[in-house]
Amino acid sequence: MSEEEAAAYSKENEVPSALPKIIKTAFAMVHLIYFFTAGPDEVKGWVLRKGYKAPQAAGTIHTDFEKGFICAEVMSFEDLKDAGSESKVKERGRYRQEGKNYTVQDGDVIFFKFNVTTKGK
Repeated sequence: MSEEEAAAYSKENEVPSALPKIIKTAFAMVHLIYFFTAGPDEVKGWVLRKGYKAPQAAGTIHTDFEKGFICAEVMSFEDLKDAGSESKVKERGRYRQEGKNYTVQDGDVIFFKFNVTTKGK
């Protein structure tokens, strides 16, 4: 059966794809999670080992983010999906500021605040 035929069969018979469940199970087995960053031009998903703290998550984006970590502004993807916008998440009191000891959760949407100084200037 071709890929197109399989897709048509699944749609016709209302058979959902098992791929999302397989990926989620595989990630859980190897202790990995996703977190997201978002800006005006792009939304990006990042893979992180479960149990990592916010500065370590920042370091997966760039080492300077980890070195100069100040805080992480966090909301869950589910809260964002339910509310429909960042401003609505804030209105509902579900947007929070976390420090260096925050353990990143699967599905967090994070804005990192950091400050990196150049030495020798």
